[in-house]
Amino acid sequence: MRLPVNGHDTYCYTGGRAFDPALPTAVLIHGVLNDHSVWAMQSRWLAHHGWNVLAVDLPGHCRSAGPAPQSVEEAADFTIALLDALGVQRAALIGHSWGSLIALEAAARLQERASHLALVGTAFPMKVSPALIEAALNAPEKALRMVNVFSRSTLCAPPTALGPGTWVFGASMALGRRVLRSNREVNLFHRGFLACDSYTGGEAAMARIRCPVLFALGAQDQMTAPKGAQTLIDVAKASGKTVQLRLLPVGHHQMTEAPEETLAALRGLLESAENQ
Repeated sequence: MRLPVNGHDTYCYTGGRAFDPALPTAVLIHGVLNDHSVWAMQSRWLAHHGWNVLAVDLPGHCRSAGPAPQSVEEAADFTIALLDALGVQRAALIGHSWGSLIALEAAARLQERASHLALVGTAFPMKVSPALIEAALNAPEKALRMVNVFSRSTLCAPPTALGPGTWVFGASMALGRRVLRSNREVNLFHRGFLACDSYTGGEAAMARIRCPVLFALGAQDQMTAPKGAQTLIDVAKASGKTVQLRLLPVGHHQMTEAPEETLAALRGLLESAENQ
């Protein structure tokens, strides 16, 4: 689906179903140098089980036009503008890695309009090593390889992810190259890492959120290790949130390395009795 957001053409994958204003809506937000396709299995299942799905390409990424966000806050504003453009009054926000910080900040700003918040592969602060930031700017192919080595706990995806026999490392490398080439004006790799590294509002945002929160973390994640989410978990619990924690036996690419387990975690949140 294409629609104008902030005056720019924006693409959202809807899981093969037309947007229906009568249904609840879930927004799925990708991480650095990714696009909507990383949610392929989960977004399609949700779309065929009673949900509107908006698996978005962030501005300046692949099929979406407009300036690429320079910060988590800018991307959160875009997410809210996307909901406003469709007249969506309430939505579940689901984000992976950088997308988890965007979902977190957007949910804090939306208040009651956020029905659920799912943080997949999250950490706060989400600091990026100076060496990786430098490589993303000056040697993106090297940085892309580094990220995919650190991110992966397997080289072979389960059949429910991308199809039997898919080489997930090679697929991720190809996706990263494609996303990087999609914007000739901005190095999306470097800009995304800077946005993650510079975000300081995580604790304040979590304290303001009013909906149930899911943390879906990879036990073998070397990019956002599970202990990196503990600050947000503590704030969520201290401020009285309903918190679900799912530790998945994979690395940073939970959606393709553990597609069914990731979907089960999302379903556990979205089907929670409090928000029916």
